[in-house]
Amino acid sequence: MDIVRQVLNFGAGPAKLPPSVLLEAQKELVDYKGLGISVLEMSHRSSDFTKILNTTEICLRELLDIPENYKVLFLQGGGCGQFSSVPLNLIGLKEAKCADYVVTGAWSSKAAKEAEKYGKVNIVHPKLGSYTEIPDQSTWNLNPEASYVYYCANETVHGVEFQYIPDVKGSVLVCDMSSNFLSRPVNISKFGLIFAGAQKNVGCAGVTVVIVREDLLGFALKECPTVFDYKIQAGNGSLYNTPPCFSIYIMGLVLEWIKNNGGAASMEELSIIKSGMIYNIIDESNGLFVCPVEKKSRSRMNIPFRVGSIKGDIALEKEFLDKASAIGMMSLKGHRSVGGIRASLYNAVTVDDVEKLADFMRHFKESHQ
Repeated sequence: MDIVRQVLNFGAGPAKLPPSVLLEAQKELVDYKGLGISVLEMSHRSSDFTKILNTTEICLRELLDIPENYKVLFLQGGGCGQFSSVPLNLIGLKEAKCADYVVTGAWSSKAAKEAEKYGKVNIVHPKLGSYTEIPDQSTWNLNPEASYVYYCANETVHGVEFQYIPDVKGSVLVCDMSSNFLSRPVNISKFGLIFAGAQKNVGCAGVTVVIVREDLLGFALKECPTVFDYKIQAGNGSLYNTPPCFSIYIMGLVLEWIKNNGGAASMEELSIIKSGMIYNIIDESNGLFVCPVEKKSRSRMNIPFRVGSIKGDIALEKEFLDKASAIGMMSLKGHRSVGGIRASLYNAVTVDDVEKLADFMRHFKESHQ
């Protein structure tokens, strides 16, 4: 049985989930595997939920080949919670209590501002006039006394994505991977800590994954709330408090779907195809569609563009969105802080979905040129 939908969801998150995952969750919603109760009703201390939690972690470890000396935590608070949790746990690694931040968009900017509450923050590169590029590493001024170096792998608002792992000269590397997590393989051993909200590529809203190297535990500042202390959460197997049980269950289903569809390497191959289709139309539109991001920094996950000019023609953009909505394409409006159009092409968005968007853009171009 397939889900027959009349809409195509290009939302930036919460985002589209694989139809097979939704069907599985629907089937088990009232009666999970014959237990007579829903996961929504299940005790987080029960053996049944423990199995869900363990299975989810095992699958994630397999998909990313996570080394044994890394803890996997399933926490609440989203990415914004981690903007606080990271400095609360790690800025005390060195006596200077300072951290290096690479600021390439709205989310890394917010993270840097939050970290200033707990120590000194060094922005490692000259201030950007706009978030349309990743500053070349030759311009970075890393502080050898910094406890860690922080960056956001993919900025959902501005459509800027790192296509490489920064060389931080042996420092502890921290990464917000919320919006490109498991869209490509990644060498976990190059990082001290990775975090990711699930609601883009690996599940629904409510759970945030933290992958942290064991030797970084136990350095939390005294003012760190217990619920945000990685060592305590790791020691309790993510069960210090009631975790987001249903969100973890959904994540487990999505991870199995990724595994059954070729894993992170396959997700990357499809991601390159999908994003290439849209960028090609933008670049060949003779200026009708304009992406402000320099090509080498373009995101595969979130494609922002304007219609009519680099600043956007309000009437044309409204027409674009209205016509897209009329044929069942939803959530294409750009982030409220930047306007324009944004197509988010996460793992569950299919090549067929993107082909339909590409066809619409092609027809829109033909009717206006």
